[in-house]
Amino acid sequence: MNLLYANDEVGAYPASWYAATTPPLPPFDALRGELRADVCVIGAGYTGLSAALHLAKAGRRVVVLDAHRVGFGASGRNGGQLGSGQRVDQDKLERMVGESRARALWDLAEDAKGLVKALVEEHRIDCHLKPGIAYTASQAADVADLQDYAALLTERYGYADVAPLDAEACHALCPSPSYKGGLLDMGAAHLHPLAFALGLARAAQEAGVQIHERSCVHRLDAGSPATVRTDAGRVIADHVVLACNGYLSSLAPSVSARVMPINNFIVATEPLGGETTRVLTKDIAVADSRFVVNYFRLSHDGRLLFGGGESYGYKFPRDIAATVRKPMEQIFPHLKGVKIDYAWGGTLGITLKRFPYLARVAPNVLSASGYSGHGVGTATQAGKLMADAIAGETDGFDTMSAIPTPAFPGGGALRTPLLVLAMSWYALRDRLGI
Repeated sequence: MNLLYANDEVGAYPASWYAATTPPLPPFDALRGELRADVCVIGAGYTGLSAALHLAKAGRRVVVLDAHRVGFGASGRNGGQLGSGQRVDQDKLERMVGESRARALWDLAEDAKGLVKALVEEHRIDCHLKPGIAYTASQAADVADLQDYAALLTERYGYADVAPLDAEACHALCPSPSYKGGLLDMGAAHLHPLAFALGLARAAQEAGVQIHERSCVHRLDAGSPATVRTDAGRVIADHVVLACNGYLSSLAPSVSARVMPINNFIVATEPLGGETTRVLTKDIAVADSRFVVNYFRLSHDGRLLFGGGESYGYKFPRDIAATVRKPMEQIFPHLKGVKIDYAWGGTLGITLKRFPYLARVAPNVLSASGYSGHGVGTATQAGKLMADAIAGETDGFDTMSAIPTPAFPGGGALRTPLLVLAMSWYALRDRLGI
């Protein structure tokens, strides 16, 4: 089964609150016949659109191909959290790669946040960008870890936008009885993810990028030049950027062995009116310390947008609302039975060590994927790093690609069952509070 079509109608956005509150762009024509380009970008999410925009600004002829529509995948469905750092915390990165390289990765991550904010401002993207993410915990050990991490960022990295939260301060922000403390990062942010993706697409189009939707790539012939083939056409290009994340499939087996698709789910409640302050007292986002993370924020029209639950097969659950309602009501018991107006799922890519996988698949083929739930900033930056690398400025790309990314054990046949076993164990630990 092809993940591109397992859960979605061809060329149609899912019935999400994001799609309901963002005017779509006029459809881009499907590719017909042959095109010549300097760069062909496969995938029109944050990674591909950022790469295309930065390449076009540098004077390159760029063609973007997407099997559905711009921002159709995880870029238009995620929790909208623009976090600080990498997906892996700095203390763990220091143990993985040493303090010097960990600091370089922190600096890159700070640049990623700055890049998103600068693109929003430069291109006047109306995506409700707001500061602040709280990271919360339910167990005393996890609270201590988060507070210690806030101290590490302040003392070792000179990061002044983070502060620890004790139980009282945490409840003052988020009155959930589940959370006992954590940290607040006001340098992080949250936004409307589909609006941001569509804003990038508009900016890319204005810069001269040629975008083709409903143009599924089924074959890539790496060479000099490379040939990218769809059902109705092909692109001959000097360089290719793979920006498919969880939807890459068989286009690059070496990448697919290291980046595994999983599904995540979000609901939007009915407008809560005056009850919003029983969820959050400030317009920040929240992510908790559970292995299967719960993440949430308030929408600009007063709904709770709550993400929770994962699945590891091809198909989404039959009742997404019921899947997410369970963790939502555990965090907010007072919302038991609240009406859910929208429920949707999305497919993202994860790696074994939860660090993004950037790779040179062939001399003129670059790939970036596996953002593991940290893609708003990292994916946008990865697109720019690939654009820079094509221009000969490889430092940022090389720093990210130097992190070892092992393949998932078990190969294509066994990696999903093995992952399900591991995830089930950690989910059980969450439920038992151990």
